[in-house]
Amino acid sequence: MKFTRKAALVLAAVPAIVFITPVGSASAHGYVSSPPSRSAQCALKTVPCGAPTWEPQSAEGPKGLKNCNGARGDFDELNDDNKGWQATSTGTSLSIGWTFTARHKTSNYEYFIGGTRVGFVDGGNAAPVDGTRHTVNLSGFSGRQKILAVWNIADTGNAFYSCIDVNINGGGTTPPPATTTPKPPATTTTNPPTTTTNQPTQPPAGGSWAANVSYATGAQVSYGGSNYRCRQAHTSLTGWEPPNVPALWERV
Repeated sequence: MKFTRKAALVLAAVPAIVFITPVGSASAHGYVSSPPSRSAQCALKTVPCGAPTWEPQSAEGPKGLKNCNGARGDFDELNDDNKGWQATSTGTSLSIGWTFTARHKTSNYEYFIGGTRVGFVDGGNAAPVDGTRHTVNLSGFSGRQKILAVWNIADTGNAFYSCIDVNINGGGTTPPPATTTPKPPATTTTNPPTTTTNQPTQPPAGGSWAANVSYATGAQVSYGGSNYRCRQAHTSLTGWEPPNVPALWERV
């Protein structure tokens, strides 16, 4: 088949179409959901937030960062320690659970308080599974603390970041100096001490669900005319009502 000079000129004038496929884009996303991290509290609207409300799983950035938002500038509010984050009361051992919206091969998980690494779990270069939980030893720390949880991806240079606010041993503030004398409990009343938001109450057997209560696995409560059994030990928060968190409660 012969091309005329005119046809050749027409073909030369047509721009080439090049298809470019992104390379090295991580499809995995995840965040700490139990106890509720700052990202989880945004998603649950426990604390008013912007972008993290819709993408709690996307605080992503290069490995080695020590902040709550990764490299996401629109997630900067996760670094604001004065935003009113609700802290979970715990002893010196804390069970941390992850939610994955997509899975990626894992190098490891790391947990930090300040500059101290308090936990490390080898990911074995395997994809994470539902129900991934790690127990972190918090011995040596007390009072209000911020735990940085890091999910390091195996085959990219990125990691996902979550910050968890806790009250270790029920303390509600930064640990005081060793010379500080704790305030003695009130002794002038015969009424039971008032329960504060920093110290979760223990639920009555078969009682109604309530916020800021420490529930053990197997505990049963009623809510909205239905009965529920606790699937994972946790401290309840507003927004974590049994119908809203099937990972924590099952209907019986």
